[in-house]
Amino acid sequence: MKLREILKDIEIIDIRGNIDLDTEISNMSYNSKNIEASGLFVAIKGKITDGHKYIKNAKNHGAIVAVVEDFKEVYIPQIKVDNTRKSLADLAKNFYKDPSKDLKVIGITATNGKTTTSFMLKKILSENKINTGIIGTVYTKFADVNIPSILTTPESLELQKYFKEMLDKNISHVVMEVSSSAQQMLRVNNIDFDIVSFGNLSREHIDQHGSFENYFRDKSKIILNAKKGSFALLNMDNEYIASLKEKTKASVLTFSMENLDSDFGISKLDLSTGFGKFMFHVNRDIKEINLKKQSFEVEMGSVGYASVMNGVIAISLALILQVDKNIILNALKNFKGVERRFELIYDENFKVLDDHFANEKNIDVTMTTLSQMNYKNLHILYAIRGNRGVELNRAVDERLCFWLKKLKASTLFTTFSEDTVKQKDKVTQEEKAVYAEVLKNNNIETVYFNELKDGINNILKKAQSGDIVLLAGCQGMDKGAKFVEKYLLENNLVTNIKDFTKRIDNRTC
Repeated sequence: MKLREILKDIEIIDIRGNIDLDTEISNMSYNSKNIEASGLFVAIKGKITDGHKYIKNAKNHGAIVAVVEDFKEVYIPQIKVDNTRKSLADLAKNFYKDPSKDLKVIGITATNGKTTTSFMLKKILSENKINTGIIGTVYTKFADVNIPSILTTPESLELQKYFKEMLDKNISHVVMEVSSSAQQMLRVNNIDFDIVSFGNLSREHIDQHGSFENYFRDKSKIILNAKKGSFALLNMDNEYIASLKEKTKASVLTFSMENLDSDFGISKLDLSTGFGKFMFHVNRDIKEINLKKQSFEVEMGSVGYASVMNGVIAISLALILQVDKNIILNALKNFKGVERRFELIYDENFKVLDDHFANEKNIDVTMTTLSQMNYKNLHILYAIRGNRGVELNRAVDERLCFWLKKLKASTLFTTFSEDTVKQKDKVTQEEKAVYAEVLKNNNIETVYFNELKDGINNILKKAQSGDIVLLAGCQGMDKGAKFVEKYLLENNLVTNIKDFTKRIDNRTC
């Protein structure tokens, strides 16, 4: 593509060197290692490093033009802009010819549940014979392409590349997780969203955003920037999210888990088996999507209250996309959940549940579900979340203690997961100390295990018929299911070995 086409609508401050706008550009990147001959390099200032340091390296790899915020003493034509991160999104859209405008793109944001909601909706659309791609925390997947994720929402250049490749492979719909970081860092600029949803909001990522108000502001951009003619689905149970109703050009549809005053709602929720069963209500005739007022029963194939909440969003989005309700119901009944999201990994003599327990809201949702389930004894193995800071961990630890006392858990074991976590996720001495302090203040005893494997083996020895074992924790518990598999197989506790091993062996974690 000619350079002049790539630079269309880019606000250029200055130019250094001789720029031939008819020069053919064959590739572009913000990573100097990925540049090839006749490439365009975009120097981005990041939190860890500054791309301007690598302009010379990019030139050596084949870059013939660099887009910069500051001119550098490197012999290569340079185009100066105000914000290279914003320009990257604009350049990428031009380079890949704005592919998202030819796709039906559904953007899903929330503090919790983005991944599960996305997988549910992908399942529904696939059962409706719609060629669908998915972009999110686990992977980017479409047709025969499967790329493990580094970021929940990829950088703008990768996003535009994926959209172009999806079009080339006859994908028509894309379900996409949209993180607050992606919105803050302008990764989703120039994406033509057809439907956006804001599912829930709690205090998370405060260190990154500086304040809860900044977090909400960044989180809200996907709604505030939604185009006329698109749809926005909002959770009216949260006053912050509800406040966006009058601030978007999109046609707004609403849902509530607490009442039937919104467009969509539920009643008669039953979680006694762990698998949610409820009535879903369309509370009015919705002419915008040719949907009549109606109610129908939903049976979830995945466990937990969080699954119900995510299911309500997925159902609502599918109805906006005018998918037949019977296809929706069948898809959700067959959907067995996303790994590490209140995942039922063993259900024979006793149950083993695996949950990533990321924050206070996650803990509340997980423990609320447990409080409504039938079981004899509850055994918990908790992996302390490492390197997240004393105050964040203190809040999580206090919430854990509240529920331990409320549910009268029989066992609390604690692990530092030193055998599985990387250095960046190691539990610090300060985090260990605050955890011990919080437990002491709440008169709760625990047994500590340095290694996750030992914690798993010992908690499983506690389990008797009718009990529940909860594996709770973020990165420190990612490998927990593998140790569970080994223990249960070695002790001949698995009847359906084929299905049991298939699910665990195919995990991304």
